[in-house]
Amino acid sequence: MKSSKPNASPSIFNSLRIRLILSALLLIVLLLPSIGIALNNAFKQQVLSNTQDQLSAYLYSVLAVTEMEQGELFMPERLLENQFNVIGSGLYALISKQVLPQPQNNDISTPNISGLTSTQQHQNAQITPVTPTVQPSMVSTTQILWSSNSFLGQPLPTTLPHPNVGKGSFSEINLDGEPYLIYSFSVRFAPSSTTSNDELTAASNQLQAITVHIIKDFASISEQQQAFSQHLWSWLFILMLVVVAIQLAWLSWTLKPLARFKQELQAVQQGNSYQLTGQYPTELQAVAKQLNTLLSTEQHQRSRYRNALSDLAHSLKTPLAVIQSQKELNPASIEQISQINRTISHQLKRAQSAAGNAWHLGIKVLEVSDKLLRTLSKIHPTIDIKYAKSPEPNCIFYGDQSDLTELLGNLLDNACKAATSQVRLSVVQQEATLRFIIEDDGKGISEQQRDAIFERGKRVDTYEQGHGIGLAIVRDLVDSYQGHLTISSSSHLGGACFEVSFNQAA
Repeated sequence: MKSSKPNASPSIFNSLRIRLILSALLLIVLLLPSIGIALNNAFKQQVLSNTQDQLSAYLYSVLAVTEMEQGELFMPERLLENQFNVIGSGLYALISKQVLPQPQNNDISTPNISGLTSTQQHQNAQITPVTPTVQPSMVSTTQILWSSNSFLGQPLPTTLPHPNVGKGSFSEINLDGEPYLIYSFSVRFAPSSTTSNDELTAASNQLQAITVHIIKDFASISEQQQAFSQHLWSWLFILMLVVVAIQLAWLSWTLKPLARFKQELQAVQQGNSYQLTGQYPTELQAVAKQLNTLLSTEQHQRSRYRNALSDLAHSLKTPLAVIQSQKELNPASIEQISQINRTISHQLKRAQSAAGNAWHLGIKVLEVSDKLLRTLSKIHPTIDIKYAKSPEPNCIFYGDQSDLTELLGNLLDNACKAATSQVRLSVVQQEATLRFIIEDDGKGISEQQRDAIFERGKRVDTYEQGHGIGLAIVRDLVDSYQGHLTISSSSHLGGACFEVSFNQAA
């Protein structure tokens, strides 16, 4: 017998719900981290910009108290900003001037200026520009003229940025391996207005630009950025969970009509309902209306079709019965008339099969099989016919009730005719496969007969009584439902074993 080709396993992406959930999750996973990265970078740039403005304000406060007379620098002992007066506060002020490199003399002489002590040591520093405002021409050998009290004990750099006069630069510098932010501004002091013209001319020729540096420890800024990043990503993670929960709730509410639509379809398939009665959104309501129309039309057409076939059967059988009742007919004619009756019955039952219909309603197997066992027990009282494995109460056959009755009835009736004393029926449902197993304790069917049964065009009524009768109807029904029929020997009773299986995957 032909068997239906098993359907390929459906992919999870065939589910509309899975597609919508994955799309929403992908949008959240891509969008929120992108927003977090953008906000984090913007915050870092804003912190650097605010730090530059802050250091610029400190620089002007230092520059306001700076005095230069006769080429000598004078600074107060304490500055207005208290952080410049506390040792190791992380905020430092330096004043330097640019000098040409002196490769033959590695010692840099430092003038005796107020605020500079002999305990400060000279060390080289690496400059890493934060912005492109610092040019390579601005960096050269540096002579420190003054440092704030807070700079005591810190490594004394010998190279610092020196922008052009009247210009400022914002950079990053490493002192003793630690990162610092530095804002530098170069100025040139004009001679005093009380100086004579000759002295003014001489002083102008000796004027040299000095650069004021404000250095701030980068650790505090880094901690601020890290704290912001930690809070930002924590809240974004919480927000992501909240958005995911909202999205899932929204999708559940949106797809709820589809779930209800599916439940009603299953109820119709199982025979518990004949129409879709729920109210659905506009897009689904039209589909439900068309399905109801299809169900109603198919049921009416099936009823009219069967009534017409029944009328045809009666119209044919009545003349045949009259002919068969004639006494002058010879045995050969009577046999041919009987064969015509059997052929008409077989073809009518085949035509009435609903297996080709587009819509199969669910039939409870237990109701049909119980009725058949009770009926056949009365027809064959000498045969012990019962279940070897009874069907579950929710076992469903997706097809027409008369087709199932015809199929099981013929197989059980043949088994009763062939059996010596016992017939057993087993109904097994495993996932999407429904199996019927009919066994008897008769003589069984030989291998040659089994092969002949499946030959195309072979007449099954040529086999011995008990197995050939009605098998053509069974074979046609199994084929029409794309099922599978096998014949073997019963391991329990020793007779024939007919097994019919149907793939009922939704």
